Amino acid sequence: MKRKNLYGILTAVVLVGVNLSSCSKFLEVEPKEVLTEDQMYRDIFDADAAVIGVYGKFLGLAEQHVLWNELRADLLTVTPQADPYLHELSLNDVTAISANNPYVNPRKFYEVILTCNDVLKNFTAMRNENKLDVDQYSARYSDIMAVRTWIYLQLGVHFGKVPYVTDPLENMDEVLDQSKYSFMEFNQLLPKLIADMEAIPSKRIYNTDESLRLSVDGFIMERFFINKYALLGDLYLWHNDYTKAADAYKNVMTYYDNQGNDDWTFNYYKLKERSVTDNNDLSIGYLRNREQDVRTFINSKTQGWRSMFSRTQDGIWNSEWVWTLPFSSNFGQGNPFIRYFAINGGEYLLKPSQEIIDQWDNQTQWNGVPYDGRKVLSVADADGMPVVTKYLDQYTALGTLVPIDQYNKGGKWFLYRAAKLHLRFAEAANRDGKHKVAYALLNNGIRTNYDNSASSDKTDLQQTQLPWPYDFDARMGQVPYFRGVWHRNEGIRGRAYLRNRVIENPADSLIHIENYLVEESALEQAFEGSRWEDLLRIALRRSDPAYLADKVYNKLSKDGNPNADAVRSKLMQQENWYLPFRWKE
Repeated sequence: MKRKNLYGILTAVVLVGVNLSSCSKFLEVEPKEVLTEDQMYRDIFDADAAVIGVYGKFLGLAEQHVLWNELRADLLTVTPQADPYLHELSLNDVTAISANNPYVNPRKFYEVILTCNDVLKNFTAMRNENKLDVDQYSARYSDIMAVRTWIYLQLGVHFGKVPYVTDPLENMDEVLDQSKYSFMEFNQLLPKLIADMEAIPSKRIYNTDESLRLSVDGFIMERFFINKYALLGDLYLWHNDYTKAADAYKNVMTYYDNQGNDDWTFNYYKLKERSVTDNNDLSIGYLRNREQDVRTFINSKTQGWRSMFSRTQDGIWNSEWVWTLPFSSNFGQGNPFIRYFAINGGEYLLKPSQEIIDQWDNQTQWNGVPYDGRKVLSVADADGMPVVTKYLDQYTALGTLVPIDQYNKGGKWFLYRAAKLHLRFAEAANRDGKHKVAYALLNNGIRTNYDNSASSDKTDLQQTQLPWPYDFDARMGQVPYFRGVWHRNEGIRGRAYLRNRVIENPADSLIHIENYLVEESALEQAFEGSRWEDLLRIALRRSDPAYLADKVYNKLSKDGNPNADAVRSKLMQQENWYLPFRWKE
């Protein structure tokens, strides 16, 4: 069966009304059912249409991405309303997954891969014909290559071995032709993906004067496109190249430094300290001077930690988000997560596991409150039924969980943010022997952990005094007056208003800190699509199947699943970590 070709896809994108203001030529595509190649790749506006077309199709992967990374792991589980296929995914016994389970079918992922291959081939042809200049080609080619690489990374993580196809095939089923495309093991795939990303001509985001940076349907496009340094950092981290991973992550963390805007320099991707006077921040907080009164806890869509998932794209929102895609009618995609999580307007198929609830309840805030405030801001209680709210805050009203507008099913796919960036940088730093740097970023920030309170002169304090990428200057001195780039950094747990972790065995701080980082990722990023990646990466690195098996067992056991012991036994075998590669129409 032939797949729907790229030109038909792009026509559909145009017909649903992709609107780039001040870029009318973007829409000058003949409204036919299928465009011919010579009608499509004519100029920069057609190239932009191709990029948007890829991302429009890429949005269709959101549902499976979150299900694979969260439901297979330990933080998300099923409700009684869930269908048998979701139960199979949650149980994570890959030997018992039905042949027709639609959630594990990789076909959609390869549809986007083959679209990327088409676009990459044609961008190269456009450059050779001088239809794109060097900068235009470099930015767009690199972007699409990064999207393809991200998809292959996900396939490798979840299937273990997959066909690696770089040709623009006309027939989807050619992917399965093993005479051309043999199945490649994950440990063989990773070096190829790294080589692909190292070879791209541009690793920066699109320049501010690029047409692709204009707003689309009210969405500011700067965070729409994949961050190539973040992806490269993840690839290096999977490959245990820790210094290279830290280098790539640091390029993201410092991208906005010294561009003439102090808010960008001191706030963007720095996990800045709380704004105690007005709570206009992304921190867990209380009304000032009333921190002992739990009734003053900030639970708002426009203030505090929760607001990062629902506030407008202001400077504070931009300081956290690295990559996120909107669900919009302009891309033909409503928010698919409403179906899974909403108790009103959805089917309420999935809910938080007892395991993540227990993890949140095991934390203590600085004011003595015996739970993690992020629990209240990630999960709501609806008459005893826990509801994941991160994906619903643009759809439902705070408190009642009733749809604000049942016909407006917008939202976002949350792909990468500053907290994830810091946690993964810290993971790399810790493995690279920089345990104190990792500890500081995990807990209450660089400044506090590299300070000496007895000294008023901070000239040689509050900084790591290490070479790149571990050089952090958080000086906040008064005499002499100085403000280092990282002086507002508050750390992951500092921003969450939680007490610092205690390293009980300094002689084994590497494993201790790594365990804390993975646990903190659960507390901070629950349900955002990172959990299975984290568990698998650590289990592979340590050659410790029990690390992963125990996490899944804990979820199933607390859910009262009678198969918990049997599943744990199967997960002690590495071949049972990966989904079966079953190709369905």
